Amino acid sequence: MTVLTNDPRAFADEALAGFAAAHAEEIRTVHGGVVRASATPPGQVAVVIGGGTGHYPAFAGWVGPGFAHGAACGHVFASPSASQICSVARAADNGGGVILGFGNYAGDILHFGRAAEQLRAEGMDARTLAVTDDIASGPADNTAPRRGIAGDFSVLRILGAAAEAGLGIDAAVRAGRRANAATRSLGLAFGGCTLPGADRPLFTVPAGRMSVGLGIHGEPGIAELPLPTADRAADLLVDRILAERAVAAAGVGGSDRVALLLNGLGATKYEELYVVHRRVAERLAAEGLTVVAPVVGEQITSLGMAGLSLTLTFLDDELEALWTAPAATPAFRRGAIASRPPRTDDLTTTHRMPPVVPGGPGSRALGARLAGALLTVRDTVVTHEALLGDLDAVAGDGDHGIGMRRGAEAAAAAAREAVALGAGAGTVLAHAGAAWSERAGGTSGALWGAALTSFGAVLGDHDGGTGGHGGGTGGHRAGTAGHHSVAGGHDGGTAGRHAGTAGHDGGTGGHRAGTAGHDDGTAGRHSGAGGRDSGTGGHGSGTAGHGAADGARLARAVRAAVDAVLRIGGARPGDKTLVDAAVPFADRLEAALPTAGFAAAWAQAARAAGEAAEATAAITARLGRARTHGVRGLGSPDPGAVSFALIVAALTPGSPDASNSPEEKH
Repeated sequence: MTVLTNDPRAFADEALAGFAAAHAEEIRTVHGGVVRASATPPGQVAVVIGGGTGHYPAFAGWVGPGFAHGAACGHVFASPSASQICSVARAADNGGGVILGFGNYAGDILHFGRAAEQLRAEGMDARTLAVTDDIASGPADNTAPRRGIAGDFSVLRILGAAAEAGLGIDAAVRAGRRANAATRSLGLAFGGCTLPGADRPLFTVPAGRMSVGLGIHGEPGIAELPLPTADRAADLLVDRILAERAVAAAGVGGSDRVALLLNGLGATKYEELYVVHRRVAERLAAEGLTVVAPVVGEQITSLGMAGLSLTLTFLDDELEALWTAPAATPAFRRGAIASRPPRTDDLTTTHRMPPVVPGGPGSRALGARLAGALLTVRDTVVTHEALLGDLDAVAGDGDHGIGMRRGAEAAAAAAREAVALGAGAGTVLAHAGAAWSERAGGTSGALWGAALTSFGAVLGDHDGGTGGHGGGTGGHRAGTAGHHSVAGGHDGGTAGRHAGTAGHDGGTGGHRAGTAGHDDGTAGRHSGAGGRDSGTGGHGSGTAGHGAADGARLARAVRAAVDAVLRIGGARPGDKTLVDAAVPFADRLEAALPTAGFAAAWAQAARAAGEAAEATAAITARLGRARTHGVRGLGSPDPGAVSFALIVAALTPGSPDASNSPEEKH
């Protein structure tokens, strides 16, 4: 259990600050993570790795000569944001290009991919390498969807050594990909981990049982078996990994040499690991395999999870030389590396935010109303944080609620700051989107950040006609609610009893529902999303107005936001994601708008989103971390779809508190 915390939301930042203070001679902090404190030869390829907090030594502990040049560090079990990754990459770049290495998870794929695109746009040669070593999360004949677990260490270690050896970017990427193709891992868990501030673990394992095929973000395994002896646990790991021996070794000439990592996940300590390793070594020798420079210990943990994993990487001469090459990092040392002078350059300029574009008078007014709407979004998310976390823990890592809260709070604050600087509506949402992505991280951070930015690009920053930073069309009455106003509470009022959405006619009961409906009924079996007569929101939550042109423009902005989510996330309806609620919302809004008017059309669309979110309880996940545990999620709606439905319901025009919107006040 994670016991020693202050504010749980500050856990990742405080852990990184403490790590930096402990290793000031080896690393330097930059926005979004850490880089080497020592100088790197000019022209050397830079390897920037990263992932969420909670896995130490991964990923910051692997920064140093012979391994990584920098690490981007996200919140607990959440990918770092694209802006954080870019910041670290700019600081790590030596002129030879940058390779971004990460585990194969949806949030990491989104953020590292977007970072690579941004770095290329800046003129840097940026490549990506996703690690896919976990045999429990995909079939042997299709390794592309597999997760990256402890094999991150082995693959990224070889990648970093390739860069240190002076290989060009093409050759270094090729070495990393060959290592990934030759790497297989499997993990066992005896108990789950507890997120900072939580009072219970993400999953439990019954006494006398073990979980097989676990993830490193608190996800349970894919099967349970009786708790074995240490030798039988070793046999299980060896047998299942070697079942793929022929395929794994094929790319290295059928080699009989392997790099080995026996990894502790946080609570299973060294003596136990050595007992297991004794048997693993015996078994591998009996199979005719030669173990090269084995590593036994904690290299990629899952907070305080009780468990271990075995990783084997089949080696040819090139990969063996890279695996055994010297390295010097805070958490991994091998051989000797000559001391290098410290870097003395300025690292304070690596983080870049969108510029503030002054808006026309009407666009500034609309931006202020949008900032108010984001207060309603924030309060709605805060009210339902625990619910969203519980839903996410069913088949994921339980961080959706806290991630959404971080993102919504940051977006609301950034929007308010942009308004104070005279920004137009497009820039307000661009800053809000960047802040949401930055602070939330993970998949939801990337998607909501892109959605807000795309919404704002349609509105633009000018009064009437096209313009603004995103080139979208804008107008001084582009989005109106009630009397030409977009939703927003005047003081960020809480999304109290009207915050959730409810079941039929005010909410039918359920054991885990948020508050909802106009009569305080509890809503929905799990989520409080959906229903005929419910969509209500916090202080001033109405979103749009009565003008046909205004409503059409807002509908186009909604469609642009949903299209951005589809394009970036790659999900489609039926995958059990946010998309399952977002697409029906946009479709219903457009279909109802010509005859119903915007306010009524939005209300219909919000109900459609709620119903669609509830319907995800009947399907299994096909994307994201929940994909591996899709059957476990049956009967529980998708947390991303639920959070979307709650938000659009809270922003429905004509709620009981709509008279408190900024325009009504002024």
